[in-house]
Amino acid sequence: MSSHLLSSENSLPWIRIVLGLIVACILPFFISNYHVFQASMVLSYAIALVGMNILIGYSGQISLGHGAFMAIGAYTSAILMDKMNIPYWMTIPIAAFICFVVGFLFGLPALRLEGHYLALATFALAVALPQLLKFKHLEFLTGGVQGIVIMKPEPPWESLFGLSLNADRWLYFFTLAITLVMFVIAWNLIRGRVGRALIAIRDQPIAASSMGINTPMYKSLAFGVSAMFTGVAGALSAILVAFVAPDSFTVFLSITLLVGMVIGGVSALTGALYGAIFIQFIPNIADQISKAAPWAIYGTLLILFMYLMPTGIAGAIRLLGEKLRISRF
Repeated sequence: MSSHLLSSENSLPWIRIVLGLIVACILPFFISNYHVFQASMVLSYAIALVGMNILIGYSGQISLGHGAFMAIGAYTSAILMDKMNIPYWMTIPIAAFICFVVGFLFGLPALRLEGHYLALATFALAVALPQLLKFKHLEFLTGGVQGIVIMKPEPPWESLFGLSLNADRWLYFFTLAITLVMFVIAWNLIRGRVGRALIAIRDQPIAASSMGINTPMYKSLAFGVSAMFTGVAGALSAILVAFVAPDSFTVFLSITLLVGMVIGGVSALTGALYGAIFIQFIPNIADQISKAAPWAIYGTLLILFMYLMPTGIAGAIRLLGEKLRISRF
């Protein structure tokens, strides 16, 4: 009896994943194009939050500047598409590589900083980069204040399984495929040797170092991988919106990503999806509740979420599942 219950509990997460993928695949055919676009943005934000979780949740470092890495990914994709006519799908791995290198190199000097000093250093990066994108000597690449307008990709087929496939639906499926790939990469990374090393460094840095773990290398690697995920999210957002501008990547974006990660759940990959939904929809809901003071409503909802779910949405769901399992015995 107990072995039967154990096997059913082990198979339950996979059943949820399969059902979730089925719903995700049929969803764009039953909602408007605007809501399809919103769903695509949720997926891109989820990738960025996975990257932040690798850095903050699993390696124990702090960042208030991930909006800058998102900007680098977005501008890389936009410049390659606009100036060099490179296909949109090819810009994703290029943006990922560039952001990994930039994040890794930024992580090297950041090794000397910890806590609020590291937070200030990353905050400075988020503040400085939008101004750099407006720099007049870089306008031939970045477009300056005006930004870059790119063409939204057209679908390769007019229909899929007999259902109409427009540009928004095609980009949704493209974003969904990239999201699945990035989540699988993160899942394998965290449960592998690198993930165990990062958790050891986070929990017991002195013990980890005495056991032979190269702490500086793994911390820099965490920065690089985190920036890579965020850069992929930025590249996808540029393709989805078909426009990039410096004012889209202010320090407020970095703070918003941090809020989404905490709301979704720290050290929980599934929490990235919940946090992304919060980022995309809660500000709109707050605006609908009060046109005069939407950010007051947003702050109230944020406090309410943190009071009711201090471990994030993923933590609350996990706790609820444990209570339901206990009640069955």
